[in-house]
Amino acid sequence: MVPSIAAASHAEPRKRPSQARSIAAVAAMVEAAARIIETRGWAALTTNHVAERAGFSIGSLYQYFPSKEALLAELLRRERAQLLREVRQATETAASLAPAIEQCIAAGLRHQFGRPALALALEYVPASLAMHQEDTVLRQALDRQLAAVLARHGVAGSATLAADLVALCRGMIDAAALRGETDAAALLPRLLRAVRAVLQPVPGPQ
Repeated sequence: MVPSIAAASHAEPRKRPSQARSIAAVAAMVEAAARIIETRGWAALTTNHVAERAGFSIGSLYQYFPSKEALLAELLRRERAQLLREVRQATETAASLAPAIEQCIAAGLRHQFGRPALALALEYVPASLAMHQEDTVLRQALDRQLAAVLARHGVAGSATLAADLVALCRGMIDAAALRGETDAAALLPRLLRAVRAVLQPVPGPQ
């Protein structure tokens, strides 16, 4: 079945805020959605609940967001921008590959465990075209960012390798979160061991 363009546009904001007051209002609405998700779960996420939590009328909310899907998509964009910014800042000054990889993973862990309930919930967003698109954009952006780090330090095949490493780290972090792990410091060395194993050159035939 071909996804409809209408389904994707339904998750777009009705309009983008341009003034400080409206920017603050949108930020409050998005944060209200985040707090509902992390404290009450997906079932409680409705536009009425978000408007009430944010302190706005439902009419004010609908000026910016036509649906809860649009709110959720905006929340995903916010979290994506924050994660990418943290990873970029963590890796841009690394002198060699090893600290660059460690700082990249540590930045991802800080983001995941800063608000663990929210981060885990956003990994398992209820299926929809728009949410799938947002997740794809995030994954591709992380792939590109890590590929740039690898290429900067002379690693061949950076694009494919970066995609493998991102998938590996996301899988391990999600699995740890599902088990209820909250200690990022304990998870970091396990991730580093796995990543180093992938980066280790494969020995040739003897």
